[in-house]
Amino acid sequence: MLNILISLLFLASSPANNLHDFHLSKALVEYNEGEKAIQVSMHIYLDDLEEALRQQGMDSLFFCTKKENEYAEGYLEAYLREHFILTVNGQTASYNFLGKEASEDFQGAWCYIEVENVTQLSELAIRNDILLEVFDDQKNVIQLVGPKKKRGTLLLQKGREEETVKF
Repeated sequence: MLNILISLLFLASSPANNLHDFHLSKALVEYNEGEKAIQVSMHIYLDDLEEALRQQGMDSLFFCTKKENEYAEGYLEAYLREHFILTVNGQTASYNFLGKEASEDFQGAWCYIEVENVTQLSELAIRNDILLEVFDDQKNVIQLVGPKKKRGTLLLQKGREEETVKF
């Protein structure tokens, strides 16, 4: 049964089909105590991301290909800054967009973000409404690793775009 489900999920998200029945982004938000930084790795499906940016008038971006538009990464960064907001200890955090790379299957992109100079983390609010303006069924899963390796998972979606965690 599990093999059948995996096969259906693979077929639903295969490039030949170009449709998938689920819309999901995933992120790991980790507090690195040694570096005094919050480090984020986020996976977003490329077809969904390109659709979101196409709806904003940015077309033919060709993320993570040889034909990538010279402005594509800048558009991606601006999109993330608008739709992925971190508030650290009550203050909106400024973060560095470190870049992106294609996922192993070339269907998604891994995006990397870092908030520097976080000497102490007692409260973290995450607003993640990535792709919610495009897909009503979009889910954004966030795995957290906080101070002293405390772990948690958040599920953000329409109607629940933000969550605050206290450590």
